[in-house]
Amino acid sequence: MSVVSRQIIVVGAGPVGLLTALGLARQGVEVTVLDSEPEVVRSPRAAVYFHTTISILKKLGLSDEAHEIGLTSTEFKMHWLETGEVMSSDMRDALEPGQEFDHNLHFGQHILAELVMRHLALLPNTEVLWNHTVKALGQDGRKARVLVDTEDGEVTFEADWIIGTDGARSTVRKLAGLPFEGFTWPDRFVATNIEYPFLDFGFCNANMVVDPVNWAVIGRLGRENLWRLTYGEDAELSEASILERLPERFAAILPDPSVPYRIDNFSPYRVHQRCAPSFRVERVLLAGDAAHACNPCGGLGLTGGVIDADTLSDTLGAVIAGRANEGVLDFYSAERRRVFLEVTSPMSTNFKRLLSESDPARRQQDKAEMFAQADKGGAEVRASSLAELIKGAAMPVGPLAA
Repeated sequence: MSVVSRQIIVVGAGPVGLLTALGLARQGVEVTVLDSEPEVVRSPRAAVYFHTTISILKKLGLSDEAHEIGLTSTEFKMHWLETGEVMSSDMRDALEPGQEFDHNLHFGQHILAELVMRHLALLPNTEVLWNHTVKALGQDGRKARVLVDTEDGEVTFEADWIIGTDGARSTVRKLAGLPFEGFTWPDRFVATNIEYPFLDFGFCNANMVVDPVNWAVIGRLGRENLWRLTYGEDAELSEASILERLPERFAAILPDPSVPYRIDNFSPYRVHQRCAPSFRVERVLLAGDAAHACNPCGGLGLTGGVIDADTLSDTLGAVIAGRANEGVLDFYSAERRRVFLEVTSPMSTNFKRLLSESDPARRQQDKAEMFAQADKGGAEVRASSLAELIKGAAMPVGPLAA
């Protein structure tokens, strides 16, 4: 069996893994990314990048192209299905101190992955290897190793560090012996990509629909008239018959169901509020959904993952360059875990509760509070503002040499 030596192995070629790889590669680190899929996954996933994320894209040299690709958006609306009331806010009315961008960007997660890959391909000693499935892991204190199934047979990859960014079902996390503590939501979430003239009915580019049954998150996916509409249903219902149930759900959620719509794609998935007890086991590190997962209401999961990628590439790059000792990786693990448990998970859980609250009195109280906050600029209920809170403490790493 062949053994391939690399400096860094990243397992998982989603945006978090690829951004981590790019952050390290820009520091001259040799990086290999492994993924079990044959290509970038294109199923409906996160598509909104808050100002915090855009700043990280700028740091990596991606911001100009991201702006050329994406749709600029500043507004957010909450719609109460039972009354027709709408609360509006605009992030430009309540900017954070030092905020670099006064807008969000909308474009598909797979488009970001492809953009990062183009930049990775321009750097030396980087590669993305598809159809590479990790099935075993080991380490001895000096090196870490993964046994990988490839189209040409088994290969062992040996590296100084292995980073797991392979999603909520992370093989790396499981092989490292880490549990995924928390719970799974009873709902099944269904993410649909549809063409529908939402703007004609008073929707903006980012919306939440409040209803105990027919709650939804509705956001425009980019410059075209394609929208992500995510709703919840009983997980006991058959996945195979989702398309048969869609017309009834859309009839309840869409402002005018008689207006034709086109379903471009859809994807059902279970949603978790879970976190690993540590994001580091010796020479194995975790980031993104492999380390922590939350429901998508509020869009905080992708934001937290991108911040993980930024902080991990900074800290690990500093360790490799001798600007910091390995203890900074423990700081990364502890701080990013703290932020998830104290900020990201509670806030995303509250967004889910706000959308689907079943108690009429509590729902009325929530609405009154949200309208009151909207009069102040809506910072407390706007996810793009909350994104600033999940940055956490700065990593104790000195600056790169000029």
